[in-house]
Amino acid sequence: MRLLLVEDDDHVAAALSAVLKRHGFDVTHARNGEEALHALLPPGEGVKPFGVVLLDLGLPDQDGYEVCGRIRKRSAVPVIMVTARADVRSRIHGLNLGADDYVVKPYDTGELLARIHAVSRRTGPDEAQPSEEPEAGLRLGPIRIELPTRRVSVDGRDVALTRKEFDLLALLAQRPGVVFRREQIISEVWRTSWEGTGRTLEVHVASLRSKLGLPALVETVRGVGYRLVVPAS
Repeated sequence: MRLLLVEDDDHVAAALSAVLKRHGFDVTHARNGEEALHALLPPGEGVKPFGVVLLDLGLPDQDGYEVCGRIRKRSAVPVIMVTARADVRSRIHGLNLGADDYVVKPYDTGELLARIHAVSRRTGPDEAQPSEEPEAGLRLGPIRIELPTRRVSVDGRDVALTRKEFDLLALLAQRPGVVFRREQIISEVWRTSWEGTGRTLEVHVASLRSKLGLPALVETVRGVGYRLVVPAS
């Protein structure tokens, strides 16, 4: 997987790059925001797009939050913010700008690798760059899910979903028929282990069934979790 490391400290970047390369990542280092944005321009023919961006917020030329916002406007590539700012408000601000995860320094390398793999699993390889191909996405019976543009339609009718409703549907649609544990869904979609999120999950499942007009689409597996049942076309 190609990984873009945005870090102004060459010593930190060299050490982290060495670790990432040992784990099979093809690392490109950008020292500031402009280099990062330039690196994310559409790749040439035969060159795979970046699978993940590790974005340090303390950049010399512009604020890391601004860089994240600009990245999100041009690409759906997963972004993991890396920063020393541990306060909740900073994390919320980053996530609202479109970051997929947030790692606070000092961090454990094993945790960072786990988070990289987690966001890459949530994002298919074709999502990293916007696509003009109308076929990009998933088709499950009458349902079409366009991952790059986050659009959902049923029998050609567009259905407006909230961000979390879409994330929930996209997660279940990755493996139709497979049961996802409640804890796994909460961790993947809400990025928390707080038990109180369980009620929120139930509400989102009910909303999905209602909006899509397919009550049997998301099946409750009592005591375990949920699975997506592909409806007949």
